[in-house]
Amino acid sequence: MANKLLSEAAVNHAAVTKRGVLERLFTMMFQGFVYNQIWEDPAVDLEALELDENSRLVTIASGGCNVMTYLTANPGKIIAIDLNPNHIALTRLKLAALEHLPSYDDFFRFFGIADDRDNRSIYDQYLLPHLDDNTRRYWQRWVPWGGRRINMFTRNLYHHSLLGRFIGLVHLVSRIHGKHPSEVLKAKTMEEQRAIYERAIGPMFDSRFVKAMARLPVSFYWLGIPPAQHDELMAAANGNPANLFRERIERLACDFPISENYFAWQAFGRRYDVDGRDAIPEYLRPEQYEPLRDRIGKVETHLASMTDYLASQPDESLDRYVLLDSQDWMNEEQLTSLWREIGRTATPGARVIFRTAGDESPLERKLPADVLAPWSYDAERGERFLARDRSSIYGGFHIYTKAA
Repeated sequence: MANKLLSEAAVNHAAVTKRGVLERLFTMMFQGFVYNQIWEDPAVDLEALELDENSRLVTIASGGCNVMTYLTANPGKIIAIDLNPNHIALTRLKLAALEHLPSYDDFFRFFGIADDRDNRSIYDQYLLPHLDDNTRRYWQRWVPWGGRRINMFTRNLYHHSLLGRFIGLVHLVSRIHGKHPSEVLKAKTMEEQRAIYERAIGPMFDSRFVKAMARLPVSFYWLGIPPAQHDELMAAANGNPANLFRERIERLACDFPISENYFAWQAFGRRYDVDGRDAIPEYLRPEQYEPLRDRIGKVETHLASMTDYLASQPDESLDRYVLLDSQDWMNEEQLTSLWREIGRTATPGARVIFRTAGDESPLERKLPADVLAPWSYDAERGERFLARDRSSIYGGFHIYTKAA
């Protein structure tokens, strides 16, 4: 089922064409564990969404981090959808851990540190008996040179996944060039962050190797970026992707205090701030632990495409939608099918947020006028939210509201 869902989402050209080969290569890579952490800032999302106790939110799950953080706002319902069974398994594991681990310290050790041998026995004792069959099979499966998949939590989860290994490769290349990106995590002021960036990170983008890698589509697939989204990035980069990466990494390193930016800790340290516990996701903060445990029943998860899931729902049954960057994958037909279902299931006043690799929303140029007509676009607010997004990797943040 998962292979079929991914192929329907990412493959749009014949296998005998160059583009068709690249699409199938991406699909093969994306079938695995791609994101150990989601790379959209949920603090920005929550402000844009304006959730309340009656909100019914549907979102792409990815690594499950934002699902958990949205739950801190105590909405009426969160429905987490994903094409990738690896991401659904991780989201379900987080929910089970929140419900069944005996303490906050155990929960933080598992997902905040994610690098402790005790996590294996904690999983066996407290989580394994409570997992659904698919999730249990996923984490029990043996993988070459690693034993059970759950062992990732004894060897730093954040070194694993397609994205985790790519970040590890970038760190290796940096060390070969005598640079150490993790230095920026020691900065005490934003001035120090800037100085360290200019000494230890920025020069990497002048390297011939980095420039050559940035021109290869397959390098983007390691980041979970499919061919269609690669096209958007290349257009935004004016043919110079190394410079685009430089600009966005500079923003990540310099535009927000390191002490509170857990995205920077993951990019430059491959971990969270486990000592100070300031640069960590909101759902991992101790004051959120008990409230979140009380709200677990408000979350449901589904292995499905967003369009297929929405097609099964009643008219005007949802009022908040988080599409992440998924629309960068879509052709006009797929985008239109999705938005017809969003329009049908959305209540008056419903809100949709999403991000794009480039700076422009695709809707005005890809959707039929009748599908787009009920929706108003707030470009100015989107620009403000983008500027405050600590992940710093996207070119656009977009907000659409359905007419009341």
